[in-house]
Amino acid sequence: MPTQAAAQTTISPAKLEALKKEMVAEIDKQQKSTQEMVDMVFSFGELGFQETETSRYLTDILKKNGFTIEQGIAGMPTAWMAKWGSGKPVIAIGSDIDCIPKASQKPGVAYHDPIIEGAPGHGEGHNSGEPLNITAVLALKKIMQREKIPGTLVLWPGVAEEQLGSKAYFVRDGYFKNVDACIFTHVGDNLGTSYGDVGGNGMVSVKFNFSGQAAHSAGAPWRGRSALDAVELMDVAWNFHREHMEVTQRSHYVIPDGGDQPNVVPSKAAVWYYFRDRTYPKIMEMYQDAIKMAQGATMMTNTEMTYEVLGSAWPGHMNKPMAETMYENIKLVGLPAWSPEDQTLARATQVEMKAPKTDRRGRPIDGLAMKLDSLSKPDNNSIGGGSDDIADISWNVPTIVLRYPSNIPGLPGHHWSNAISMATPIAHKGVTAGAKAEAMTLLDLLVKPEIIKNAWAYFNDVQTKDTKYTPFVSKTDKPAVELNKKIMAEFRPEMKKYYYNPAKYKTYLEQLGIKYPTVRPAATSQTTTGGN
Repeated sequence: MPTQAAAQTTISPAKLEALKKEMVAEIDKQQKSTQEMVDMVFSFGELGFQETETSRYLTDILKKNGFTIEQGIAGMPTAWMAKWGSGKPVIAIGSDIDCIPKASQKPGVAYHDPIIEGAPGHGEGHNSGEPLNITAVLALKKIMQREKIPGTLVLWPGVAEEQLGSKAYFVRDGYFKNVDACIFTHVGDNLGTSYGDVGGNGMVSVKFNFSGQAAHSAGAPWRGRSALDAVELMDVAWNFHREHMEVTQRSHYVIPDGGDQPNVVPSKAAVWYYFRDRTYPKIMEMYQDAIKMAQGATMMTNTEMTYEVLGSAWPGHMNKPMAETMYENIKLVGLPAWSPEDQTLARATQVEMKAPKTDRRGRPIDGLAMKLDSLSKPDNNSIGGGSDDIADISWNVPTIVLRYPSNIPGLPGHHWSNAISMATPIAHKGVTAGAKAEAMTLLDLLVKPEIIKNAWAYFNDVQTKDTKYTPFVSKTDKPAVELNKKIMAEFRPEMKKYYYNPAKYKTYLEQLGIKYPTVRPAATSQTTTGGN
């Protein structure tokens, strides 16, 4: 636990309230720069570990505002830490920056209309989190300088979150060792936060590489040993194994290398698995079972096998005192005022994607959220779901996640439809609302030392009392920085033609010539284009 230090500046409740109102007004003044950041990162559309344009753009903004930048942290060229201020508390503020394969989509268009067919795009909304953080921190920085409030602000990006490829390495390599608290932001469809076990799964990402012997598939197949046969036999074994696994597991795979061409017995093949479950022991049991099946496949095919960890995430656990503090500020901010055009885009997209009538909590899905989320409490009865490697940080530093309303409810996730709102007024308004809640919470953490003290008490006496963090990554594992390089090399030259130019166009919608909102005519509004 980092040494706690009381804030050197005593601020009365009335003064604190006044400072918060001042920051809110400042964030409202910065809506144009916020919009430009959101739109610019959207236009880059970079996959995990290849977020070069995004990182350069964001760090340039931070440098111009007095932050010192450490580039390439934890062996990742696109990872960085930006610091400003001095002394305690040290507060880390992060968000993800990578995007989704084949999710290219024109913003503001309520049906599938890619900017570039087959290209990646922000089909989750990771273009918006760091702009939110920068907006909030720059408003806070003015207050800290004038009022002489001590503290160190540390901004950082979640690199390759879709591969869960970075945050465990940040922890392993000591980048959160002296941090007192962490606020993370993630796009959502409401303004909210959570504490405790948030109901997701942890995960380990593993690639199994098989080696055999090439031969002419027709002339001398008996001289070959097919690595692809080993991959397929392992997959068959795993799919039979699913019948005997608990309902909380999620496991899925792709075959990134299935050989070169049919007339050559594949000498090399690989299969890439995600193994997910609710606890570390269950995930490790899945991992070990998979290794046995891979070994069995090599015995059946007379091949060889190696495996490598490409990413990981623990099941999440968020801090209660910090979440309660954040939620009080969320109630002060409230939801954005959505325009009729915003609601038209949202409802047309929901029709297009055949959205369910209610969400998993039984709330109706009809356009954008009009009622503020409640403070989400622990979900100990969850049967599993997605993963996020912010969880690894949450088991090392008191952490919360702020969700902000820049996406449309009822969409499938990891899909082009989730990009529809992400460079539109919906995203811009959601980011502005989130920045206000974050800036106010950061100020609370700086001037109310009891919050961080209570956060660490919860961390030590509740969260980690019986559960101790054991990383999935070893001391010798390395980040999979080669991932997605070929895809970006293929699409980046064409994507560059569509990078946002804020000096020439007010918005990215204007640059693309999109009328907001663009929806199907009523006669065809029930048609869906399906998914990718």
